[in-house]
Amino acid sequence: MQTLRLTAEEEGMLGGQDGDGVALAMRVIVSLARIADAPRLVEITSAHVDSCLYHGQVSLDFAHRLVDLGAKVRVPTTLNVGSTDLIHPELVRDPDLAASGRELMSAYVALGCTPTFTCAPYQLPDRPGLGEHVAWAESNAIVFANSVLGARTDRYGDFLDICAAITGRAPYSGLQTTEARLGTVTFDCRPLGDRFLGSELAYPLLGHHVGSVVGGEIPLLVGIPASAGEDELKAFGAAAASAGGVALFHAVGVTPEAPTLEEAMELPVREVELDTMRETRRALSTFSSGELDAVSVGTPHASYAECARLAELLTDGPPLKIAFYLSTGRATRALAEESGVLRTLEAAGVTVVVDTCTYVTAILSPAWKNVMTNSGKWAHYAPGNINVSAVLGSLEECVASARAGRVILEDA
Repeated sequence: MQTLRLTAEEEGMLGGQDGDGVALAMRVIVSLARIADAPRLVEITSAHVDSCLYHGQVSLDFAHRLVDLGAKVRVPTTLNVGSTDLIHPELVRDPDLAASGRELMSAYVALGCTPTFTCAPYQLPDRPGLGEHVAWAESNAIVFANSVLGARTDRYGDFLDICAAITGRAPYSGLQTTEARLGTVTFDCRPLGDRFLGSELAYPLLGHHVGSVVGGEIPLLVGIPASAGEDELKAFGAAAASAGGVALFHAVGVTPEAPTLEEAMELPVREVELDTMRETRRALSTFSSGELDAVSVGTPHASYAECARLAELLTDGPPLKIAFYLSTGRATRALAEESGVLRTLEAAGVTVVVDTCTYVTAILSPAWKNVMTNSGKWAHYAPGNINVSAVLGSLEECVASARAGRVILEDA
């Protein structure tokens, strides 16, 4: 085991020179560093906190303790989704959950965090760049920061995230280090063909498959087109992090730390076939036909481009027959309001949810059982979280199905 070496400033924080709140947070960070056998701590430039999502009284107790001790974050810190929609509180069907969620969210704002309440902080300005050390929690935010931005964060759970924000430090271990960021297994996606890899559903399906296979390893993708944008990579990473423990992936020719094709093919190689993707879609969908109760999209939170695409699909055509929910961040909602996209969505009957997500809080009616989504993450978690059956479809299929009131899949 290595000896953990602290700087004089860090020793001072641990000893209480910056107050009891900082000392408590530093004790947590130092304990984690020792468990991880880190030789030192590393200064971080930002944090993203998942602890603001209410999971019981302990969530409130820890946050209130930090507030009572006078703690404040010392690096720019964004907040993940909470357990209620602060702009549309009437959407949440459980008043006790909403009250506790609101109290917790307020406590984190009191600690100096920015009230972003989004699971996609990478859609905000001032996101970290290549090689920056950060402390981000929330699985899809972690994998996006590491893979697409090339920033460095390990997987940090509740309470560790806010302690890193308060101290401005994280253990120099795991994915904070260069040696831990190398790919371990290659997935050759070229057999899938350009047509499939150009489709929206390729990325949640591929992500779910890869995550299911590798667990916590680091996959390296070959054959992903250079045209794959952030929304596609977001969908892949979110599904891979949900189905497995993927916190970093590389895509040759696409992501900033990916090796060359030749180097990628030196690792163990798994070819990905279209039949596997069809089977993955069947596995992610707990039903595949019949009547629908609702549609829910935007997990992780929809980007402005995705909001605009949905508005475009809804501009002409028959009305929606069932409830249609779109989850997004409040900053993206503000952009959509300014451009008129929000007006188009709401006029078409879309309920826009912010600050939370429909698979983590009581927004959908408990009487609804069959729900369609375009998100691999939502399809993975919602059946267990909110007791629904899920079917995965593209955004276009979601709109067509909502207009028909039943499942419509192009390849069905």
